[in-house]
Amino acid sequence: MSESPLHVLAVVGSLHEQSITRTVISRIAEHLRADGCVVDVLDFKNDPLPLYNPDTAYDAPGFKALQDRIEKAEVFVLGTPDYHGSISSAMKNFLDHFWQEFAGKLFATIVASHEKGLTVTDQLRTVARQCYAWSLPYGVAFSEKEDVKDGQIVSDALKKRLDMFVRDVRTYGALLARQRHADLTGTEAGFMARHRK
Repeated sequence: MSESPLHVLAVVGSLHEQSITRTVISRIAEHLRADGCVVDVLDFKNDPLPLYNPDTAYDAPGFKALQDRIEKAEVFVLGTPDYHGSISSAMKNFLDHFWQEFAGKLFATIVASHEKGLTVTDQLRTVARQCYAWSLPYGVAFSEKEDVKDGQIVSDALKKRLDMFVRDVRTYGALLARQRHADLTGTEAGFMARHRK
């Protein structure tokens, strides 16, 4: 019996019309699809998400459809610009809406930054840890003009890093997805036991 394809949700956490984050996420999505993954791209420019309000968010129009997309995903490729050493408000708002849906899944981070994006990557890892998700041990950072220009990736170094990133998302995402499924259908103790139905 063949394995089902890996489901990836690629999130564009930038609302900028000429976003270099969107350019890089698009390339990653294209390569993951070519490798047999099912990729769903969530772009807040096209699919705006209201500000998180715990009193109303879960009853808002469109929330259930978005939640279904989150639950289906086994890997989250999270792309955000570096705004003052922090994740974008669009990305933070998205992450605020969910937590249980992330448990046992993989976060992989992409940061558009002139400062290497280290604090932003750390913030995304913190969210992963708080939500009992896993994260790749590295993130990919890139900058405008040097790496991405006029909607194209112009840096060979970034292209190579993205090839590695795609391979690792596919490989470790699949490993974690298999283990998550086993943990949810099994009886052994573990941090996923609380999520069994």
